[in-house]
Amino acid sequence: MSKTNQMTEIEGLKIDTGLKQFIETRVLPGLPVEADRLWSGLSGLVHEFGPRNRALLDKRDLIQSQIDDWHKANRDGPHDRIAYKAFLQEIGYLVPEGEDFEIETENTDPEIATVPGPQLVVPATNARFVLNAANARWGSFYDGLYGTDAMGSAPPAGGFDDGRGARVVARAAVFLDEVFPITDTSHAKATRYSVEDGTLQIDGAALIAPENFAGYTGRADAPDTVLLRNNGLHVELVFDRAHPIGKTTPSGLADIRLESAMSAIIDCEDSVACVDAEDKVLAYANWLGLMQGDLEETFEKGGKTMTRRLNPDRSYTAPDGSDLTLKGRALLLVRNVGHLMTNPAILDHDDNEIFEGLMDAMFTVLIAMHDLKKTSGPRNSVAGSVYVVKPKMHGPEEVAFSDAIFTKVEEVLGLPRYTVKLGIMDEERRTSVNLKECIRAAKHRVCFINTGFLDRTGDEIHTSMEAGPFSRKDFIKRKGWITAYENQNVDIGLECGLSGKAQIGKGMWAIPDKMAAMLEQKIEHPRAGANCAWVPSPTAATLHATHYHKVDVMAVQSQLAKGGRRAYVEALLDIPLASYRKWTKDQIRREVENNAQGILGYVVRWIDQGVGCSKVPDINDVGLMEDRATCRISAQHIANWLHHDVIGQEEVMEIMQNMARVVDRQNAGDPFYRPMAPDFDGIAFQAACDLVFLGREQPSGYTEPVLHRRRLQLKAQG
Repeated sequence: MSKTNQMTEIEGLKIDTGLKQFIETRVLPGLPVEADRLWSGLSGLVHEFGPRNRALLDKRDLIQSQIDDWHKANRDGPHDRIAYKAFLQEIGYLVPEGEDFEIETENTDPEIATVPGPQLVVPATNARFVLNAANARWGSFYDGLYGTDAMGSAPPAGGFDDGRGARVVARAAVFLDEVFPITDTSHAKATRYSVEDGTLQIDGAALIAPENFAGYTGRADAPDTVLLRNNGLHVELVFDRAHPIGKTTPSGLADIRLESAMSAIIDCEDSVACVDAEDKVLAYANWLGLMQGDLEETFEKGGKTMTRRLNPDRSYTAPDGSDLTLKGRALLLVRNVGHLMTNPAILDHDDNEIFEGLMDAMFTVLIAMHDLKKTSGPRNSVAGSVYVVKPKMHGPEEVAFSDAIFTKVEEVLGLPRYTVKLGIMDEERRTSVNLKECIRAAKHRVCFINTGFLDRTGDEIHTSMEAGPFSRKDFIKRKGWITAYENQNVDIGLECGLSGKAQIGKGMWAIPDKMAAMLEQKIEHPRAGANCAWVPSPTAATLHATHYHKVDVMAVQSQLAKGGRRAYVEALLDIPLASYRKWTKDQIRREVENNAQGILGYVVRWIDQGVGCSKVPDINDVGLMEDRATCRISAQHIANWLHHDVIGQEEVMEIMQNMARVVDRQNAGDPFYRPMAPDFDGIAFQAACDLVFLGREQPSGYTEPVLHRRRLQLKAQG
């Protein structure tokens, strides 16, 4: 917090004046909540739940110290899984699994409950990205194929390539034939689509599954668009014989628009750099614009000024002649911060920073009330729910604590109980091994469980830091624990009745420029029974949507729910330590270089520019999506190898400096970039070194304490 920030005292709190003004002048008008009631309720929340929050964090530290001591005493012999499990039960890390139950969550929207599809995660502080994500409900399949390597090669430079365009049309027709086959012909050969007596006709032939026809626009005998539906997802065929593409196809088919990002998480956590009131207001303001529906952003692109707004809903004529309206935007969830961090935007009666998660809970739900009050027109939740994703919870106690927080928030804001739905990120090991009891702790609110394998790996390393040196990162991913983790998430989710009520999700595809590889590999997520999975861009959402047409996820879940597979906790307790440790010096150095380069490439933009999520070139100049979760893995991995003398501190520092030069080169074209070399005395480089050399001391191995402290230091310098 800058020394010039003004604070206003109210109800035993000291609130940043800018934040207070934003809430009172922009958020509260139009809502049935008086300012006095809000601030009194927030004060009650802070002073009642703050000490409980601190106690839960103290328990994390106590448990970690007990685990550290156990590993120190036992690391010289082979890992004894039975003894380890008994020890974890003894200290309360692993709790007894109770009797079977099913969640009782009500009033979830179809995008959460019954329609599988891709999910975006986008930083709340970037209005342009937020609008892109919200509008990514519909995307051009033609553009997705043409503009990426999805067909096996990158798009050529320069103007439109007719040959590539023809291949796009042919590839898209294959998709249509697979998903919406026509009797005795192909979409590639079709010359005329029409609607006759409520049935779609293609050159006089019908779809093999006529029920896949969902609607149209324009004239029935020559529609402008035809709407198809499969596995709950829609596909829109766009006809325009004057269009550069449409005039080359027999039917005038100019584009294929896929219903793509069914939901999107507006992220106030891992992908942002919010360290003070100024940052929080920016995040809350964009969330407000989404909930009110008036968010817009003006920017320059290709030498032109453009203004982006939220897309309206889409209107069609249904097969029976009635009106059909479909959402034009993704269903939006908001991710609050976890239980760890505090924020200087608000101080309690002892002048301590309040826990940021409490602030997020009150303000993001308050803002979402602007959507809840709508009774017609474009809305986010037609079911009257607010969807909050809660990350980095450690075990059932912390989930129950979150449930209690939102009960208190609902009381303060006058909302019906369980209006707030809770997304549980299954990304900390203490949550993974107690997942069934975590779900039980919020069984009236659970709207999703999602495997966050990036944070999960970082926590795996930190939790077992004293057990010995870990494998190289690529080998950690191949160990049995991660398969058991992914399977158990689905198995327990189905066992607890999430199917048809909530999402069972999978993690991010982190290589945004490798869409061909994504198309090949990410189909495994719906095949595994996940009804949503994270993607890094709207284009990736459109391409990933094809997987949900090829795989009927609800049918997969139904089959899995019949039994025959159940991953158990024992498999998750295998620690991915290096088995042989016979690395060459070159292998060790290469591994640390990869880690260091990723840390530096991410941290330098976080600290110097306040960018919380970046596409960072790796050591081979391949762009990877980096956020605090990926940074956590890399920092903890180097810290582990330092601790177990796999590599020395002086060599790591030399590598950090060498990789800083590489990152400087990779960012040479950024006019806002501040080089780290040759002095290596900047705050960003110091922050990256803190994450590595002080990594073992960080709570749960999290990067936030270091990043926030260093970013505040830079902001204080102006």
